[in-house]
Amino acid sequence: MTLQRGSFRHAGLTFSFLDSNNGDSNNDAPPLIALHAHWMEAQTFAPLAGLLAPDWRLVALDQRGHGYSSHARSYTRDDYLGDLVALFSALRIDRAVLLGNSLGGVNAYQFAARHSQNVHAMIIEDIGAVLADDTSFALAWSGVFPALEDLERAVGPRFLPYLRDSIRHVDEGWRLAFDPQDMVESQTCINGDHWSDWLASSCAALLVRGKDSRVTRPDHLAEMASRRPNTQLLTLEGGHVVHADHPQLFVAAVREFLRSIQVPT
Repeated sequence: MTLQRGSFRHAGLTFSFLDSNNGDSNNDAPPLIALHAHWMEAQTFAPLAGLLAPDWRLVALDQRGHGYSSHARSYTRDDYLGDLVALFSALRIDRAVLLGNSLGGVNAYQFAARHSQNVHAMIIEDIGAVLADDTSFALAWSGVFPALEDLERAVGPRFLPYLRDSIRHVDEGWRLAFDPQDMVESQTCINGDHWSDWLASSCAALLVRGKDSRVTRPDHLAEMASRRPNTQLLTLEGGHVVHADHPQLFVAAVREFLRSIQVPT
């Protein structure tokens, strides 16, 4: 499936997104807005568009500082949530299902806590309600590398499969689409106790954990599911980015969840 890339302006920044609607005004499929993890971008969800079509319109946002969206001066919680409000407005979407991985997952459930009228349901992929991560190791990825192999070596085999979409070729060599320093700031802003946000919404929620995740603990996600009504927890093969590690399993789980909810109108 070919996705259309669109853009909108907000807070002095340009935001880029991928949309499976492809400008078809007759396509009335309900929207599913997908939000990627730190360091990744909208392209990571492109394979899902074809797997969910024609039942769902997938809109995947390059969040601030990522992909083809502008780098920003700040990466606070309010910044990210304001960007989502602007996306809804730009695309004239009143209500959607939110799918978020890691950073995108926190953005999704915090948005639902503050804008429940706009969220029909949410799928939260491998992220908890309490975060205390240090991503300063990524500062070693900063700058422009003379050869692609140099950049790949710096990133390392653990993260490289997930960052390939974020590699850019420039006149001086190779770099990442994001600024690692920005991402460290963003992680600092997202760290904290978000239980109140997780418990503030009541829409249907699917909480997905990667069996081999190094980011989440099974007991913590089990507590999240047990404390929030209308929430189911599912553990799938894979790591922190389940949708990339095992896309067929992930889509099957998402499809089953979406069939269990009333389609928004």
